[in-house]
Amino acid sequence: MNHALPPVTLDELAVLSQRATTVIERLRERVFSPGTHKQLDLLFNVRTAAEMVGRSEKAIRDAEADGRLPEPAKDETTNRRHGYSLAEVNRMREVFGTLPHRDPDDPPLIMAVQNFKGGVGKTTLVVHLAQYFALRGYRVCVIDCDSQASTTAVFGLNPDVDVHEEEDTLYPFLQHGGPKSLHYGLQATYWPGIALIPANLGLYDAEYEFAARMARDPVFILDRLRDGVASIADQFDIILMDPPPALGMLSLSVLRAANALLIPAPPNNIDFASTAHFLKMMESTLAELARHGGPREYSFVKILTSKMNDQKSAHQAIKRMMDAVFPQDMLNVSLKDSAEIDNATANLMTVYELTGPATRTETHKRCRAYLDAVGREVELLVRKTWPSHHRQLRKEGLL
Repeated sequence: MNHALPPVTLDELAVLSQRATTVIERLRERVFSPGTHKQLDLLFNVRTAAEMVGRSEKAIRDAEADGRLPEPAKDETTNRRHGYSLAEVNRMREVFGTLPHRDPDDPPLIMAVQNFKGGVGKTTLVVHLAQYFALRGYRVCVIDCDSQASTTAVFGLNPDVDVHEEEDTLYPFLQHGGPKSLHYGLQATYWPGIALIPANLGLYDAEYEFAARMARDPVFILDRLRDGVASIADQFDIILMDPPPALGMLSLSVLRAANALLIPAPPNNIDFASTAHFLKMMESTLAELARHGGPREYSFVKILTSKMNDQKSAHQAIKRMMDAVFPQDMLNVSLKDSAEIDNATANLMTVYELTGPATRTETHKRCRAYLDAVGREVELLVRKTWPSHHRQLRKEGLL
C-alpha cells in the first residue's frame, strides 16, 4: 500500500492563496468599511492639556480670554468644555513657545526599527513611537518599507485599495529615472503631526529590480533611499522607517538611510539567537557596504527587550543575560507583553488611540505606562542628538 502524499500542484496552491486572500479581505472589510476613514477621537481636559503644553490651566484660560487662543467648544446643556484635540493642544504649544521641534541646524533623527526576524514587535514599536512623538508635539514621518504594509494598515489605509505602488509607495522612487525627491509619497494622516509614505505588496518588486542592478550600479542602489529620505528630512524632527523582516536590498537600503537604529528583541532563546545573528550580519554587511558607498555612522544603536513577560522565569533569565552581554546597548526599559496591544492591533488600532471606558482599566493603564516609558527613553536619545536641546537637557540633569 502506497501511503505517499500526492504532490501539491500549482493550481492547488493558487486555490490556497485565493482562500487566504478571501480571509484577509473579510478582515479588512470589517475594519475598512466603505465610506469610512479613521479619525482621532482623543480629547484632553484642560488639566491634561496644561501638562502637555507645559503651562498652567490659568495660562490657557487667560490666553483664551485675551484672544491668543480660540474659545473652547462647550456643551450647550452643561456649558462644560468638550475637551481639546491634539491639533488644539499643538496650537497652544505654538502660542506658548513650547513645541519641542529641533532647531533647523540640528540633524533630523532618521531611525530604523530593524530586525531581520519577523514577529519581534517591529511594527508595534514603529506605530506607537510615532504616536508618542506626535502627542509630544514633534513633526514625524513614518516610511513603510515593508511590502506586508502592516504599518500602512494601522494608519487607516487599505494597502490593496487605497495605495498604488506606482504613485504612493517608495517603488517609483527606487526605479531608475524615478522622481528626484520623496515629496510625492508623503500623505497626511488622521494624526496631527504624522505624515506617512505607505506601502503595499507591489513594493516587493523593488527587491528584484534592486538585485538585478546591484552588480552594475551598487552606489545608486545603496544610497538611493538615503538620498530620498534626505530630500524630505528638513520638514520633520523624526523619521521612522519600518523595513522588511529579512536581509534584502530594501533592508540594506534602510540601514544606509538611517542615522539611528532601534532593535526590538523578545527575551526567548530563538529570538535572542536571531538578534545576535542579526548584529553579526549587520556588522559584516555594513563593512561590505562601506567598501562601495563609504562608511555610515549612527547616533545610537539600541536594543529593546520586546514582548517581555515578567511572570515567565525564562524571560527574566534571558533578559539578565541580554543585559550582561549588551550592558551599554540595552534600553533601560522593556516593552512588556500585553493583551491590550494585541486587542488594539486586531482592530488595526494602537493603545494610544483607545478611548472611553476601556482606557480606565488597570490593564490599559499599565500598558500605556510601558509604552510611555519606552517613548521617553527613546525621546531622550533623540534630543541628545540635537545641540539646540543640550542646554535644556543639562538644566534638567539629563546630559
